[in-house]
Amino acid sequence: MKPHVLLIEDNAATRFGFVRYFSPEGYDVFEAASLAEAAAALTAQHFDIIILDINLPDGNGIDFIKTARANDPCIPIIVITGEGDIPLAVEAMQRGADNFLTKPVDNAALAVFMRKTLEIGLLKHRLSARKRTEKDATFFIGESRGMQEIHDLMLAAAASDIPVLITGETGTGKGMLARWIHQHGARAANECVELNCSGLRGEMLAREIFGNAKGAFTSADQNRKGLLDAADRGTLFLDEIGDMGIDIQAQFLKVLEDKNYRRLGDVKLLRSNFRLICATHHELDSLVNTGRFRQDLMYRINMLSIHLPPLRERMHDLPALVAYLLRSLGSPATVVSDDIMATLRGYSWPGNIRELKNVLERALLLTPHEAALRKVHFSGLAQNRMHLPAQNRRTVQEVEGEHIRVVLDQMGGDIDKAAKSLNISRATLYRRLKKSTE
Repeated sequence: MKPHVLLIEDNAATRFGFVRYFSPEGYDVFEAASLAEAAAALTAQHFDIIILDINLPDGNGIDFIKTARANDPCIPIIVITGEGDIPLAVEAMQRGADNFLTKPVDNAALAVFMRKTLEIGLLKHRLSARKRTEKDATFFIGESRGMQEIHDLMLAAAASDIPVLITGETGTGKGMLARWIHQHGARAANECVELNCSGLRGEMLAREIFGNAKGAFTSADQNRKGLLDAADRGTLFLDEIGDMGIDIQAQFLKVLEDKNYRRLGDVKLLRSNFRLICATHHELDSLVNTGRFRQDLMYRINMLSIHLPPLRERMHDLPALVAYLLRSLGSPATVVSDDIMATLRGYSWPGNIRELKNVLERALLLTPHEAALRKVHFSGLAQNRMHLPAQNRRTVQEVEGEHIRVVLDQMGGDIDKAAKSLNISRATLYRRLKKSTE
């Protein structure tokens, strides 16, 4: 793919010379004659590098560095300054610019700067992506034949760019597998953007996926990017896609067909080059038969399907899985005695691997560091916990999620206002919504 360059320069002749030189060199150049045009361009599309003049008609280019960094903390920025403005260039470097050149700019020298700066930017993106997801860098396979077959599918999914559908009960590790596929694929240097479709409904879900233009609805006081924009050149992971409303399904199908979309309330056509991974605990065929899921969308997202079996069907892997989870929790496998392992084997694990991890983590919290776990901490597994019908048992997370959705409705679906009302961050709101549906 061609590197996308945002050139911010008010001199038309300079812009013309830049485009004339760099377009044949394999760069896709977008010209902006002012900071306002540059800001609008950043909200509309992805750029790989910014060439920034300091003196612009509507402000100081140095102030734009903060705007660019807020949009993408790792985007490379080269500042162009006059010979007498070296102190400003130094200030620009202190504000976050990666390099600077003085006018008159030699395009050959700038080309060298751009190549080096793009390489640094790519390394920054890779490091940032690795730091965000390094805790999920592994996925437990086990030794059962079924899981070995799944491993072959995982490798095939990582080596390709086709849509993947991951199915399985809640807690089987669908999200971890999606992140593993992204991290081992060609798009690992870019974002893996996640959204749980069961946490939001209708227009609220559409806003998150597509974004919105200023004035699209009452509380839309500014242009806002959606997840399709954030996933450009990376991966879009839609968890519990079976819960996506039928109206949003139609809009999303159009995106998959054309890779083009419009933000809510906007007429401008945008493009996103993303890789799609979906997951669901539903039987999509059943949803199609009852009219709750579009058959054409199911075919589009199901080009490669991976089904994760429940833990009760792979108990042969339980000892190795327990050891793996204990290591991830910073504890040796020797803390689990044979008696405890027998108790773990005798339980059906309706919550699958997530429930097993929670049980082990709770037991470790109640035990001195590296001491053997006590059987009393697992006594609840041997008791009948099904006195009430499943639909009547409500967890704290479910109650909390319901309260968040009520506040969201009160705020007209505005995520920022709901988070402020609840006195939590936007990320925390999403995380708690996700937990309430797991």
